[in-house]
Amino acid sequence: MNHAGLLRRARPERALTFKGEKSMIPPRLIFNKTGMKILDQRLLPDKVKFLAVKDASGTAKATRDMALRGAPLIGCAAAFGFALEMRRLAPKTSAEIEKQARRTADLLKAARPTAVALFYATDRMLNLALAFAAAHPGKLFPAARRRFLVAMDKEARLVSAEDEKACRDMGAYGAALLPRKCVVMTHCNAGALATMGIGTAVGVITTAHKKGKIKHAYSCETRPYLQGARLTIWELMREGVPSELITDNMAAHIIKTCGVNAVVVGADRIAANGDTANKIGTYALAVIAKYHGVPFYVAAPTPTIDKHASDGTAIAIEERSTEEVTYVKGARIAPKGVKVRHPAFDVTPASLITAIVTEKGVINPVTRANILKNVSR
Repeated sequence: MNHAGLLRRARPERALTFKGEKSMIPPRLIFNKTGMKILDQRLLPDKVKFLAVKDASGTAKATRDMALRGAPLIGCAAAFGFALEMRRLAPKTSAEIEKQARRTADLLKAARPTAVALFYATDRMLNLALAFAAAHPGKLFPAARRRFLVAMDKEARLVSAEDEKACRDMGAYGAALLPRKCVVMTHCNAGALATMGIGTAVGVITTAHKKGKIKHAYSCETRPYLQGARLTIWELMREGVPSELITDNMAAHIIKTCGVNAVVVGADRIAANGDTANKIGTYALAVIAKYHGVPFYVAAPTPTIDKHASDGTAIAIEERSTEEVTYVKGARIAPKGVKVRHPAFDVTPASLITAIVTEKGVINPVTRANILKNVSR
C-alpha cells in the first residue's frame, strides 16, 4: 500500500479543543512564591485540569503518580518544588538550610530514578542552598532569609527559562537534519508537554513543519501508558502537523511501506558513550530503523547527558506499577492474578543512533569524544 492510499483510508477522530485555548498547548507549570499548579497529564486529552502543590512532597508525588511527566519538565518542577519547600520551612540558621536542603533533595530525587534532569535540577538547587549557608554562617536575620528565598525562586525560574531556550535551539538544529517532504516517526511524548518549551523530539518536528519540511508524522501509541496516543498526537494535531496515530506493533510495517525517512525521539538519560535510555519501545524502534536504513535521531538537552554513567549498563531502569499494564483508564484488560513485568524504559545502544541533537549542536557520529566536546561547548 502506498502512502497516499493510506492517507485516503484514514478515518480521523474529532479533534478536541478547549474553550479559550485555540491551538495552544496548555501551560505545564504555573509557579509563584505561594505554590505551583501542575497540569495533570493523566487526564489529557479529555480534560485540562491543574493540581495545586505547595511543597517538595506534593511535587514528588505528582512526579511518581505520572501527573507530572517528561524528563525536562520533571527537572523544572523539581527546581520549583525545592524553592517552595525552602519557603515553607523558612530556615532560621545556616545549619537548618543545610539540613533541610539535603532532605529536600533526597525527597525529590527519589520520585523517579531514570530521568537525569531531575537530579541535575535538584542538585543545582541544593548547591545554591549550601553555598548560601556557607556564606552566611550562624543565625539568619530576616533580610538574609528573604535574600535566600528570592535566590531560590530566581534559580528555579532560570532552570525553566534555560529549558525553553534549549527546546528552541534543539528544534532549529534538528529541523535542519530532516529532508524536504519528510515522513517522520516518533515515540512516547517528547513534546511541549514534556518540557517548558516547544519540546525536544516533537519540537524538532513542529519546527520543521513551520519550515514546510514535514509531509507526514506518525506517533506510536506507547504502551502501556499511552503517551503517544494521549499526548503526542494531540500536540501534533493542535500544531497542524499532518499526522496519524499508530499502535507500537505497526511501526515496522509503516516504516517499510509508507516512506518513513526519519525517526526522532527524546531521552531520559544519555550515558557518556551515547547509549540512551528512553521510554520502553524506543530500542525496538531503533533496531527497526537500522534494518531499513532510516536515520534515528535523539533530541535531548545537555542536562540529560550523564557524564558519570560510562555506558548504558550504568543507567537504572525504573520498574513501575503492574496496574499500569493490566488496566487502561480504569478498565482491567488482563486476567486477575496475572504476573506482569513493567520496565518503564529501555536503553538504545549508541551504535543504533545516527545523531544526538542538543541545544549546543548535533553530535554525529555518536562517540564518547564527540559527546564530551558537545557538552564542553
